[in-house]
Amino acid sequence: VLSSVSDQTPEGKSIVELGAVAGMKADPMEMVGVRMVGFTAETRCSGVDMPDGTRIRKGATEAIRRIVTDAGHEFPETIEKTVREISENGGTPLVVCADEEVKGVIELQDIIKTGIRERFERLRKMGVKTVMVTGDNPLTAKYIAEKAGVDDYIAEAKPEDKMEYIKREQQAGKLVAMMGDGTNDAPALNFANVGLSMGSGTSVAKDASDITLLDDSFASIATAVMWGRSLYRNIQRFVLFQLTINFAAILICFVGAVFGTDMPLTVVQILWVNIIMDTFAAMAMASLPPNPEVMLEKPR
Repeated sequence: VLSSVSDQTPEGKSIVELGAVAGMKADPMEMVGVRMVGFTAETRCSGVDMPDGTRIRKGATEAIRRIVTDAGHEFPETIEKTVREISENGGTPLVVCADEEVKGVIELQDIIKTGIRERFERLRKMGVKTVMVTGDNPLTAKYIAEKAGVDDYIAEAKPEDKMEYIKREQQAGKLVAMMGDGTNDAPALNFANVGLSMGSGTSVAKDASDITLLDDSFASIATAVMWGRSLYRNIQRFVLFQLTINFAAILICFVGAVFGTDMPLTVVQILWVNIIMDTFAAMAMASLPPNPEVMLEKPR
């Protein structure tokens, strides 16, 4: 619990909450003389330095292994085995060490929401490719990707890896949407063509994104795409309607002028026709509900 006090990631917060339920509360305001070591994407670990000199760290297996081996200690084979078993079962292993000696492993399990595979399949039919970019190890990433049904995944990714992937896809002529909720996601959210942040995400991520999903639901993305495409189709219909009406009015006036007769419609009458037709046409187009068939169209 102490190693997660300064960890503001969802994983760190969940460990602190679990500790509170078990009666192990740790209030940073009451920890006098304790130096907090926050989690960063570069170090991939967090912890505290206690007043008595004890150094407690918790983080990704590779990060803690590096700390332990650099101090001249061995990384236990039993811990390696436990980490591998957790990863193969789709969990996220976080190793804990004190004074550069491994003390144990924390297992976190990502809950895959019901129906997420069907939602990814729905996006796939639209021509949208889904890629999961995660800091988890390859075994965990592969397990979750297969369970969720995403098209591809990138494991042990750093913020700059996300940026490079987005640049590569954009250079290939693709439209890229990035979805994230953490501070480390902000650069990629800002660089993507469309940045999507979670309502429960950090303020930095929200500021960098174009759209914030208040309900934290992936299904909202497909709904937004359907509404957007339906609106675009309605605009096309309205433009076509306007061109037809205006062309007909111009043709009538032109024919009347050619044959030397009086104009069938005066300027004021033409204006009234446009006002009436535009109003009712706009109301009709605006009242059309989104059509699920637009989801079968390929991205433009």
